[in-house]
Amino acid sequence: MPLDNLNTQHFEPTRTAGEAALKAFTPQMGKRYTNGRNFDRGAGQHRDVSMLSPYVRRRLVLEQDLVTSAIQAHGLEDAEKFIQEVVWRSYFKGWLERRPVIWDLYKDGLTQDLEALSRDRRLRRCVEAAEAGQTGLDYFDSWAEELVETGYLHNHARMWFASIWIFTLELPWRLGADFFFRHLLDGDPASNTLGWRWVAGLHTRGKPYHAQAWNIAKFTNSRFDPCPSDLSEVVEGLENEEPEGLPDVSPVRTLKAPVLNRPTVLLITEEDCRPEDFDLSSLNLVGCATLAASHLRSPLTVAPIVEKFELGALSDTASRLNLDITELRAGVPSDLARWASCAGATQIVTPFIPTGPLRDWIVEATPALNEAGIEFVEWRRDWDDAIWRYATAGFFKVKKQIPDILQTTGVM
Repeated sequence: MPLDNLNTQHFEPTRTAGEAALKAFTPQMGKRYTNGRNFDRGAGQHRDVSMLSPYVRRRLVLEQDLVTSAIQAHGLEDAEKFIQEVVWRSYFKGWLERRPVIWDLYKDGLTQDLEALSRDRRLRRCVEAAEAGQTGLDYFDSWAEELVETGYLHNHARMWFASIWIFTLELPWRLGADFFFRHLLDGDPASNTLGWRWVAGLHTRGKPYHAQAWNIAKFTNSRFDPCPSDLSEVVEGLENEEPEGLPDVSPVRTLKAPVLNRPTVLLITEEDCRPEDFDLSSLNLVGCATLAASHLRSPLTVAPIVEKFELGALSDTASRLNLDITELRAGVPSDLARWASCAGATQIVTPFIPTGPLRDWIVEATPALNEAGIEFVEWRRDWDDAIWRYATAGFFKVKKQIPDILQTTGVM
């Protein structure tokens, strides 16, 4: 089923493009965003949402710049909803950072689901039909095609899609989360995993999200008009899958400062493509590398559009630094120590790498780094510190602290 305007949806993976998109959307960050943000107008027509998430995901555009622009253009009150949505993303990252076992449970569960998929031909046919947009549900199939073709999906459509995947099609939720993670340009381990858990009733336990026909019709402006009987009524979520409830909250990892006189190499990853924001001039830099790692998102093949965007973002970052750049790809973890040693370094510095597939890879690389006498040092942004300290329960706790967070981070 071909979609109109797919080719008009394009993301250029550069800081310049991200900042231009931020500037263009700033006039819409106030009441227009509040009133229109839930409307999914279809591929190439998402004019009521910023579509900045692929840039924010890699910090080509910073969260505090979004919030600052919104407040300056509309004031705190009119920009309240936009600000909350920006903070929500950071809350999810902090929530997973403080409960990293949830990421481990997701990985283990996905491995089991993929093994079941390889054995069960009926399940495999159903999953393949869902991913190919061949379920016969025109709205669901349209979203599947838009995701695969563009690497983007409106947030409301993501919620509907996940709910239908889990409760109507009765497919394993982790396979759906993996499908998103493999295809979304803004795919983030925290937002993606916790978003699917939220729909399933695992994040806010006992409160699953119910995709309803009237809601889809209303917020697609009747572009789709589902038959109510086609959608399962959601009576309960999947909380019985985790009878012990949520794990305890862990403290945020303590970071050590870089030693300024040590021979140091800078590592650039898609977790933060703005290393120039940190004090590079104080370091004894002897080398720099970009590390491509989006292929680590899944045991299955990650969409080429995702890897292409990551490589473009890393290349753009490298072009802004007056340094000789080595291009690395996350493969054998011991290669990281080998590269740093060959550069004559005893210290690697990089912007913070949160819980997710790249953090797992770094953990695997740590024994070789230790053996080579190489310290791995991370910088964490004040924005993350200000929000993550409150990311211990539901969003309401963070929401109450937004004025203080904006003061602490210098936004206000």
